[in-house]
Amino acid sequence: MKHTHDLTEKNKHEHSEACASGHSHSHGKMPVVMFFIGLALYIGAFFVEKGLIQNLIYVGSMVSAGYHIMGEGFGSTIKDTISKKKFSPNIHVLMSLAAVGASLIGDFGEGALLIVIFAAAHFLEDYAEGRSKREITNLMKLNPTEARLIQADGTTKIVSVDSLKVGDTLSVLNGDQVPTDGVILSGYSSIDESAINGESMPKEKTAGDIVFGSTINGNGTFTMEVTKDSTDTVFAKILRMVNSTQNNMSQTATKIQKFEPTYVTSVLIIVPLFILSGPYIFNWTWAESFYRGMVFLTVASPCALAASAVPATLSAISNLAKRGVLFKGGAYLSNLADVKAVAFDKTGTLTAGKPVVTDVYFENESNKEFYTNLVVAMEKTSNHPLADAILSGMSASEEMSLEVTNEIGKGLVTTYNGKSYRIGKPESFDNVDSAIHSQNETLSRDGKTVVYISEDDKVVGLVAMMDVPNESAKRVIEYLNAQGIHTIMITGDSEITGNAVGRQLGIERVIGNVLPENKSEIIEQLQKEYGIVAMIGDGVNDAPALVKADIGIAMGDGTDVAIDVADSVLMNNDLDNLSYAHKVSKRLDRVVMQNIIFSMGVVVFLVILNIMGQMSLPLGIVVHEGSTLVVIFNGLRMLLNRD
Repeated sequence: MKHTHDLTEKNKHEHSEACASGHSHSHGKMPVVMFFIGLALYIGAFFVEKGLIQNLIYVGSMVSAGYHIMGEGFGSTIKDTISKKKFSPNIHVLMSLAAVGASLIGDFGEGALLIVIFAAAHFLEDYAEGRSKREITNLMKLNPTEARLIQADGTTKIVSVDSLKVGDTLSVLNGDQVPTDGVILSGYSSIDESAINGESMPKEKTAGDIVFGSTINGNGTFTMEVTKDSTDTVFAKILRMVNSTQNNMSQTATKIQKFEPTYVTSVLIIVPLFILSGPYIFNWTWAESFYRGMVFLTVASPCALAASAVPATLSAISNLAKRGVLFKGGAYLSNLADVKAVAFDKTGTLTAGKPVVTDVYFENESNKEFYTNLVVAMEKTSNHPLADAILSGMSASEEMSLEVTNEIGKGLVTTYNGKSYRIGKPESFDNVDSAIHSQNETLSRDGKTVVYISEDDKVVGLVAMMDVPNESAKRVIEYLNAQGIHTIMITGDSEITGNAVGRQLGIERVIGNVLPENKSEIIEQLQKEYGIVAMIGDGVNDAPALVKADIGIAMGDGTDVAIDVADSVLMNNDLDNLSYAHKVSKRLDRVVMQNIIFSMGVVVFLVILNIMGQMSLPLGIVVHEGSTLVVIFNGLRMLLNRD
């Protein structure tokens, strides 16, 4: 697939490689093989008598283990300097110069040790970053490439997915990967949709149901109609989000990357001054001063600093991906820790988006069973959304055969055993007892929709329905309130309905009667009031607000438009994962700050020891590169699930 290829190409290492550099590179097998050859030569040199042969083996070890480091160091420096039109060195240059300098003063073993350990840390970091990205980059392997196209003569032909057009008819056999988004025309099966929504349980699908590309068909077979171009499928959108994730690092990581050339340039200027001043300030010999300069060149390198943010950020994003939470980049995840207010759309976000029966009341309880059977029989003839709610929430003890008409302004009307019965809005009835009227007022204040049931024009009962909150909505509101984060509901419903849901959830503020075009203006106002604002929604009318918010979060079962413009997606619609993402974001901030303080502390400590004459080149190499590994593994802690 063309778009898959493009995404995959973009997905190569385009961001900082932490300790290893801070510039783009990608390693094949050859550097790894050469590294182990260099390591073997270094170890072998210990078994050779000191002298020319041993030194030549050390040089061979440096060249073999570190040729790609030296090549990247000087090659990237030249390339970046030309493109940026200013001197832009990287960490590789410092390491290469330190190794050459050690050799010039006869310490070939130390030079080889520096390159071997630096290259080892280099490859370990590549492995660490690969491990941290595995959960999200594995999505690439799931992208379907072939489909069974049903041709005009009824025969089936295997074709490339990117050749499919909207309206094509496909055959999907048991065990097949669903090739693209579409709708089932005939057949029945259970489909594993975990690649899309994180749900582990397969979903039963039959004619009329929507299916998604990349999901796995179960034991059944079906035919489907293509409804989207392969570049517009839900899975393709996820891939684009993954690609953005790997190229959009946090602000801290970006600042470190920008700071690296300046830092390296400063070290390259300080080192010769340090060497020249050694004999005059510290009474060192020229040989000792040059040696201390090489130690300074080694220990002052910002390897650990460069590794402070990227592995930790990718590990955090990978951790969230396993929970079905996708972020377009580390910058958005990092901002989540600083969010001051969260605005929620109501329908489909805080609520299920479908009304359910909450209350049933009849004046004469002895006739409740009859009235229930009557209501169910009447509603079976209706296609109104509230009819689905009533039929789901009320069950008949016996079937009733009725002729029902839907009269404009009145509702459903029928006749049974010589009596007339009607179901409709409260305002369409005149003969209402005070008890039922009181019930209606109470239920309406709670944001519920009420319908009356009458017998011979006298109201005998009512049914109340409401779009009830999600099970996880109350928990996430409680968490955000506890964190001191303002919670706001934005809804097109009336203030009464919005406040009723808000009270159930414990939400801080409700803004009702909002027109779709005004949602983004409200977000802008909230930003002026509170600062960083996140918006969570699922519909087309939420898209402008999601764009305007500092962090736009779409519900995974929402519209394609909302997912397209959002900065993050909750793939399985679980709001509990919003709380988890906020916790991960705060942990990420702490881990990155720990890494920065630790890495710079080690550099300062080693530089001071070197000036005091208490630091040898081998010890400096081991401690310095060891600090880099500590930082990397500290960042990898973000892979751990900690609720």
